[in-house]
Amino acid sequence: MSFSTSGPLHHLILDDIRGAQKMLSGVARTTAMEGSRHLSSLVGSPVHLKCENLQRTGSFKLRGAYVRISGLRPEERAAGVVAASAGNHAQGVALASSLLGVHSTVFMPLGAPLPKVAATRQYGAEVILHGTVVDETMAAAEAYARETGAVFIHPFDHPDIIAGQGTVGLEILEQCPEVRTIVVGLGGGGLAAGIAVAVKALRPDVRIVGVQAAAAAAYPPSLAAGHPVAIETAATMADGIKVGRPGDITFSLVSELVDEVRTVSEDALSRALLLCLERAKLVVEPAGASPVAAILTEPEAFGGPVVAVLSGGNVDPLLMQRILRHGMSAAGRYLSLRLRLTDRPGVLASLLGELSVLDANVLDVSHVRTDPRLGLTEVEVELHLETKGPEHCAEVASALREAGYTVLG
Repeated sequence: MSFSTSGPLHHLILDDIRGAQKMLSGVARTTAMEGSRHLSSLVGSPVHLKCENLQRTGSFKLRGAYVRISGLRPEERAAGVVAASAGNHAQGVALASSLLGVHSTVFMPLGAPLPKVAATRQYGAEVILHGTVVDETMAAAEAYARETGAVFIHPFDHPDIIAGQGTVGLEILEQCPEVRTIVVGLGGGGLAAGIAVAVKALRPDVRIVGVQAAAAAAYPPSLAAGHPVAIETAATMADGIKVGRPGDITFSLVSELVDEVRTVSEDALSRALLLCLERAKLVVEPAGASPVAAILTEPEAFGGPVVAVLSGGNVDPLLMQRILRHGMSAAGRYLSLRLRLTDRPGVLASLLGELSVLDANVLDVSHVRTDPRLGLTEVEVELHLETKGPEHCAEVASALREAGYTVLG
């Protein structure tokens, strides 16, 4: 593939992405576009979900990895490729390499979820576990490349990678030609940059909105400074878009072509994942649900028709369980209460009877008699309840107070 150049950085053009689309024919799926009635009602205009979580390997990453490895010279293919990733890029590189007959080595952090490690191996890669954070893993992969001659496959900051990801943008315009806003998760920026190049070349009126987790948002300070800025990222459930510094190439394209960058909270991410599961019947990882989180946070900010790109669906089952609980709590579906009761037989049974009448499902009960704050005849009960939403939570707490219970919080 050939790329135009301007200054020190390569800049993609539409023909590059069309070439990538031809290259990916029969390799990457044209993923489904699903409507969301719930999000549409919030926005007041049609909202569609671009389901890259249903792509081969469970994310859009196969697109860029295949285009990048396809472009290697014969001697580079013979040397093999190496990558570093906690999940989606690892699987994309592994499958792309297998399809092209290239040996791949993937470095993954020691704490990578076992299902992602197993999937990467099953796609044909040699997996080496190294480092406790992705930066250490990346450094080990780059050192391996220098020592062995293997080609390092960057997760986002290469023109071929961006061109491959940009094919998502071409599909969006084909599937939803009336689109006015595209919302896409933003980590290193490969997907957002590729989509923006494709879409702005054909429909410059379409608004492109990038979304970052507030705990790992390197683009806002970078855009303010006018160049990539490294930040200290905090813990976030959206590990797929947890990147401490934008790439040089991706930053150039995002700053030029992406109209707005928004950040979303952890609560919003968990509520978005829960909505995708309950309403759309789609398993989406937190990073993939970030566009939905942005829409839920401020639906009036998005002119429709809107396309939200669900970039991936690779989520560890144990993490999914924790996130769903967090999402239900953020949506007002859990209620925790402490009550002080008289310590006599039958009082707890009466309390549970009241909750049954109120249609609140008791998940956990903690019964404390020995706290020095309690009187001789008092007991404190901590309850964890499943409710139907914020209004039901308020109704339960109010009804217990009216029934004479001392509700502490």
